[in-house]
Amino acid sequence: MKDSVYCIVNTPEQAESIVLDLREKGFTSDAISALLPDNRGTKDFAHEHNTKAPEGATTGGVAGLGVGAVIGWLAGIGTLAIPGLGPFIAAGPIMAALSGAAVGGAAGGIIGGLVGMGMPEFEAKRYDAKVREGNILISVHVNTGEQRSLVKDIFKSHRAEDIASAGEASPP
Repeated sequence: MKDSVYCIVNTPEQAESIVLDLREKGFTSDAISALLPDNRGTKDFAHEHNTKAPEGATTGGVAGLGVGAVIGWLAGIGTLAIPGLGPFIAAGPIMAALSGAAVGGAAGGIIGGLVGMGMPEFEAKRYDAKVREGNILISVHVNTGEQRSLVKDIFKSHRAEDIASAGEASPP
């Protein structure tokens, strides 16, 4: 089984607490994704740092993001400019999915990336709206039903919202 468990949180501090708990339970940085609007001005963009996003997808790096060391621990963190949507900070497997949307200028950007990761379109639209409102999307890849339950429990313990899971899309 390959699934992802998703939730929405309202603050970077709430996201940090969840990621720290996931890390303490043995989830690796490449199993956890986070997506949040980048509300910094362009004057604050730093040089590219620790991202493998395709050229043209990143508008800056993550040095001094102000989202904290725990989010910074996630794999492939960087800033994406999705045409028509603006800048977002993305980390983990979601970074690669959204980088493709950013490079291709895909309609729906976030929605297309999430659907490409196996999320049903109606849920992807709901998460897209929440992130655009300034909330943070967290996603965790799980391999067992036990892991899925553990992640949901962690999300609930931190008062996350819109908790759901979906099967991941198989690579072509």
